[in-house]
Amino acid sequence: METISSIAKRLNVTNGRIYQIIKEIPADKQPKKDAKGKYNFTKESVEAIESYYNIVSSPKTDNESDLVKQLRADLEDAKAEIKAKNNQIDKFQQLLDQQQQLNLSTNRQNEKLLGTTTNNPLSQDDIPLKSDDTDVLKPTEGNYKGVDTKTPKRGLFGWLRR
Repeated sequence: METISSIAKRLNVTNGRIYQIIKEIPADKQPKKDAKGKYNFTKESVEAIESYYNIVSSPKTDNESDLVKQLRADLEDAKAEIKAKNNQIDKFQQLLDQQQQLNLSTNRQNEKLLGTTTNNPLSQDDIPLKSDDTDVLKPTEGNYKGVDTKTPKRGLFGWLRR
């Protein structure tokens, strides 16, 4: 005696799919229901369900194989694109290294030029003052009164800043 579950397990589908197949097969091969509403499967009805499933599922496997082929082709394209991008990154890295070397070389040449052209003694403007009170870290008398004049920030999380 066959049941919906045993047929579904054998075909590797859900019970709901078996009910759909039963509605699709011809009426003379459909299983009959008993008084409790359960299906009574005959050998012919089981074979009809299996043959219908095989007919319906066979084109699906062809489509799946086409899908797999397409996915593999897409994967190969993606690999080729990644390889090209990696080559571009390597080339840009080489160019960046060359630029850094050129900058270093230019800086060294500038230092040499500045070192050879400044044979003159330092003028009064070039000597730093020892008592220079223009340090930005020290507050001046005009702008510092010993009181923080910041306005408290307001907003959604202003209470966190207290």
